[in-house]
Amino acid sequence: MKNIHSFSNSLIQNQQVAPRKNKTLTQNLDWIAVLIYILCVLIGWFNIYAAVYSPEVPTDIFDLSHRAGVQMMWIGTTVLLIICILVVDYKFYDTFAYVIYGLFVLLLIAVLFAGSEINGSRSWIKVGAFSIQPAEFAKLATSLALAKYLSDPAVSLTRSWKDYVPIAGIICLPALLILLSNETGSMLVFASFAVMLYREGMPGIIPAVGMVMAILIVLTLLVLKWFIALGILVVAGLVIWLMPKGTRKNGGTTATVVVAGLMIAVVFGMDFFINNVLQKHQRSRIMVLVDPYSDPRGAGWNVIQSKIAIGSGRLAGKGFLEGTQTKFDFVPEQSTDFIFCTVGEEHGFIGSAVVVCLFVGLIMRLVVLAERQRTRFARVYGYCVAGIIFFHFMINIGMTIGLMPVIGIPLPFFSYGGSSLWSFSILLFIFLKMDSQRPYTLSRT
Repeated sequence: MKNIHSFSNSLIQNQQVAPRKNKTLTQNLDWIAVLIYILCVLIGWFNIYAAVYSPEVPTDIFDLSHRAGVQMMWIGTTVLLIICILVVDYKFYDTFAYVIYGLFVLLLIAVLFAGSEINGSRSWIKVGAFSIQPAEFAKLATSLALAKYLSDPAVSLTRSWKDYVPIAGIICLPALLILLSNETGSMLVFASFAVMLYREGMPGIIPAVGMVMAILIVLTLLVLKWFIALGILVVAGLVIWLMPKGTRKNGGTTATVVVAGLMIAVVFGMDFFINNVLQKHQRSRIMVLVDPYSDPRGAGWNVIQSKIAIGSGRLAGKGFLEGTQTKFDFVPEQSTDFIFCTVGEEHGFIGSAVVVCLFVGLIMRLVVLAERQRTRFARVYGYCVAGIIFFHFMINIGMTIGLMPVIGIPLPFFSYGGSSLWSFSILLFIFLKMDSQRPYTLSRT
């Protein structure tokens, strides 16, 4: 009898200590991130309607013959996908991470041979009347594969450089396949994984060198190369002069000279790269970044008209469906890559600031959620999600105001398109699913 009593007491204690399993799909879901997501999707939908609306032939927002109606259909199917994600146990994504990655690599290879060409890019697979872009989903698959690899306790970015080789392979394989399909913008998004790698222990010198090289490339387009080279030599001389004697003797001088030499090589090698490696339209986009009026009727047209549209909105905008630049189609791709122009023209600085705040709030929230994860897999994946959304947000808005080159990437949750909405929604809600089951996860960080 005593044994039965002690057993029942231990059972009660275990019930008190052990966490309860989820009873509903939305239990423990982070509603702050979900609310921001819903606002972005709805605001994006209304702006797609504004971008395609014609005063001469007014249509309803639910009209399936126009992009706003089609986007509504994509939103409906996205809701179904989100429900499926919330139903599936979070362990599924950990277990099948490499399988998902391999599947999308095969799709990227298939696109090269059997893909449909749209806007000069062979990166689409037609499914009936609709087209799907595997490159958008490849970012999701790569995020899962990186999270799976880095969740191995034997892998460390601080102990050995050998672990960087598989990581580089996981990132570069889909990026190269996407580049071969002539989708340069989507390929460049893979640079966003540097955010996650830095958080996981990658030395800061690597992203610092990347930033310095990017600055050098821009300066090379703006300033005479001999002035830049002279400045690099002066800085290198100051570094060697201020360097402690011990560091100087232990190879510090040699390292500084090598770095300075590489930087000068980049400066003088830019002409060859621009004129002999890049394609004509890519060269035009780079030159337009420096001076949009160098080709005002060609490559500079998008940026010039985009800046006019956003600037004409002033403080409060012209009003919903009242944008003149929008109505007369001055800005190409206004419902996709340049959707932010509609926001700026019709809702002004206030509306633009609201959109920027939504994205900043979402990215910050994702970082907070990533930091509280109990497993390295979930944390790594969370930082991949935050990095991808940040990169898209920064580049897309930057190119509409002339601060970034026009590389043709969508604004998450805003731009028209099923592939874009599906991929970003799946990317986000897989992480929110992981976070919702965090209380039932044993710590393995």
